[in-house]
Parts: sequence; C-alpha cells; structure tokens
Amino acid sequence: MTTPLRCVIVGTGSVAHFHARAVAAYPDAELVAVSDLSRDAAEAFAQRWGGPVVHDTLEGMLAAERPDVVLICTPPAAHRAQTLAAFAAGAHVVVEKPPAPSLDELDEMRRAAVTADRQLAVVFQQRTGTAAAHVRRLLQEGALGRPLIAVCQTLWYRDAAYFAVPWRGSWETEGGGTTLGHGIHQLDLLAFLLGEWTSVQARLWRLDRETQTEDASTATVTFADGVVAQVVTSAVSPRETSSIRIDTQQATVTVDHVYGHGHENWAITPAPGFEDRAAAWQLPEAEERSDHAPLLRDVFDALRAGTPLPPTADAPARSLELVAAIYASAAADGAVITPADLAVHPTHRSGFASPVADMRGVGG
Repeated sequence: MTTPLRCVIVGTGSVAHFHARAVAAYPDAELVAVSDLSRDAAEAFAQRWGGPVVHDTLEGMLAAERPDVVLICTPPAAHRAQTLAAFAAGAHVVVEKPPAPSLDELDEMRRAAVTADRQLAVVFQQRTGTAAAHVRRLLQEGALGRPLIAVCQTLWYRDAAYFAVPWRGSWETEGGGTTLGHGIHQLDLLAFLLGEWTSVQARLWRLDRETQTEDASTATVTFADGVVAQVVTSAVSPRETSSIRIDTQQATVTVDHVYGHGHENWAITPAPGFEDRAAAWQLPEAEERSDHAPLLRDVFDALRAGTPLPPTADAPARSLELVAAIYASAAADGAVITPADLAVHPTHRSGFASPVADMRGVGG
C-alpha cells in the first residue's frame, strides 16, 4: 500500500481520543471521518482532531468514505454488528477490548475477517512497550530459567457514579463485571508473557457496589509450561495498582503500574546465586512506554505491508477465553475449566452471566 490509510472512528468517547492521537502520530494514516450516537459529541471530537467528516451512522460513514480501517471505540455489545459491517465494506478492523461480550460473537467476527480477507486487531495496549517485549523474549528463550509461580492483580477503584451509567453493571449490556471490563488487561499481559493457559478455577464476588455483575473476582490459572498464577481483580480498591509478578528458577520479574507502564515500572531481581546474570537481563537503553500509539503503529505497518498482525495485536481470543473460563468456573461453583471444556461449553460461549456471591452486609 502506497497511499495513507484512511481511518474512521465509530464511538467518540474517552478511549477514542487515544485512537485519534495514534492515527495523528502515524505518518501514513489519516482520520477522515467519525460517527457517534450523539451528533454533538461527534462534532466536538472532530473539532478537537483536525476536522474529520461527521456522520450520523456507521453505515452512512462506510458508504461515503470507503475507509481502509475502522477503529471501533463503542461499548462491547455493539462490536459484533459494527465489525461485520466494516468487513462487509472491505475495511480492516481495530476494536477496543473486550472485543465482544461472548466467545460466539468473537468467533463470528473472526470468521468474517477470514471471509473478507481483512484483519481483526484487538486493542490490548498493555502488551506494548520495550520492557514487555524484552521480558517476553527472556522468558521464551529460557534466560531466566523455568517460570514457576505468578501473581496477577488488577486492583482498581470505581465508585457508585461509575456504575450509575445505564449500560454498566448489567450482564445484558456490559457482558460482565470488573473481570471482563478491567482485569482482562492484566490477564492479557500475563498470557502474552507466559503463553497458553491450561486450567482455571474461580469465584465471583459482589462486595460493595450496587451492580448485577461482580465487583471482584479471584482465580487460580495454570499455564502450559506448569506455571501456577493467582489472579485477583477488584473495582473496590482505593489504592489502585495493576501488577504482575513472575517467579522463575533464577529471578523474580515484576511490573507495578496502574494504566500504563514504562521501564521504571519493571524490575528483574536475581535469585541468590544468579546475581552475575543480572547484567544480561537489563532492560534495553531505548525505551518505549505501553500505549495505543505503538500498538496501532505496529498494526498499521502490518496492514500496509500485507503481513500478519504483530504479537502485540494477534491472538484476539486468548484473553477473552481466559475471562470466559473464570466466569464458567464461577458458575460451576469453582470447578476446573480447561480449554477443551470451554470449546464446547453449553452456556459460557454465548455469554458470561454467572452467579455472584453477594457479600454486602455479611458480618454486619
């Protein structure tokens, strides 16, 4: 491709600004149009980002603009229909996480991509950054020894006003609670670093918020190379942190941040007797932080070159399958769920609604 990528955005809420900034930073892409249910919101967004054309509907925008890439920044319930429309119009799709409210819908989106010979990229920007790439390489090459045990925490704080938004906190419109909406980021980074998961045991909790879905979850996840990970996700934690710890035979790897990480957030601590190897594990001198911009840059590079999506944007189902397994295990009172179980699961491929242990008021 020799001409700039013609990009459009559907949904002009807060996350869309990250997409617009990433498009603006890429020399061979341009934002040509936007669409939103609120015309006023779309107009204000367009004014902020150089005056792309405003359309009232996605269908009208696709017909008028014939874009190369559709950037989907709407709530999850809309993703399937919007993705299918974009593929039918001949565009590639970059969709915000979670990519869909169910695995069945994501499967349909992936099949549509193959049929249209287009690419489907999901935004999991925590995979990006030079530190994550460096640690992933060390783990894959066995430079740190075999990974043994991990801890993955997404401890965020969302007050009552957050859940007062009409589509939040409902199985029908949001698809899930804090596990799907928040924890999926760190789960995705954990799987990016450790590879394929093999089992999940989990519970869902409603601790303090007025919500139909969970405001906390706990899980044990095992991975193909034998790593055991404890996962905690919360929307009721005042001191927020997003953290991963991986203990290997030779070192401990940690990343502690909230919504994005740079080199200062990562540490590799050698085990006793392996201090002399620490110099070889140091992060690269050149730093790039995690962000939407490097993810979209890598995706755009692949689209222009006609090559497969990079590791920062491939495997669109991996983390959603992990989330689905957490919900499926909770629905079965903490039973073990494997990928084979999930592949033929009678309920949790079509949606994640699960019983939640309501702990509000327990203990007085």
